[in-house]
Amino acid sequence: MLKLVVLISGSGSNLRALLEAASDDTYPAEIVAVGADNAASGLAHAVEFGVPTFIVAPQEYANREAWGQALAAAISEHQPDLVVCAGFMRILPADFVGLFSPQLINMHPALLPLYPGAHAVRDALADGATVTGASVHIVDEGVDTGPVIEQVQVVINADDTEESLHERIKAVERELIVRTVKNIATKNINLQELAR
Repeated sequence: MLKLVVLISGSGSNLRALLEAASDDTYPAEIVAVGADNAASGLAHAVEFGVPTFIVAPQEYANREAWGQALAAAISEHQPDLVVCAGFMRILPADFVGLFSPQLINMHPALLPLYPGAHAVRDALADGATVTGASVHIVDEGVDTGPVIEQVQVVINADDTEESLHERIKAVERELIVRTVKNIATKNINLQELAR
């Protein structure tokens, strides 16, 4: 059974998908804790499923490195096999990445390496792209630059707004993260090999 710590910053829709999947006894992973960088509304999902939560807020620390050390300590208490950033909107310090990667993965609402960063959906629309999607990738020291694990395409409609497109990407992301974690748990995906 693969033990996960999931990190969120917002509503936790991907977290919810993982919690629902993990509530099935046949799913090969369990969520042992959920962490956030603020009092995120998505923490309520973890509470509903009886999963412990923690908050490590950056503003309570002198710098990013100190915050990263505190976050790493909070995660390590739960001894996870995999850390999943699911809508976690913070750039992680290099020391933190070094501690957990490649067992540290992130969801991103674009077909990486296209449109990295916090405004991927807006950037795809501004670029006139006709296709975008969702990626799961290993977190490295860059911003959305780590090796891609899996991707799914989403067609951009002519009348799409940033909000409507993002909602369709989120629906795909939920399926993608559940499937990717399952494939890591069953060793159909080897993160060590991908990271080489």
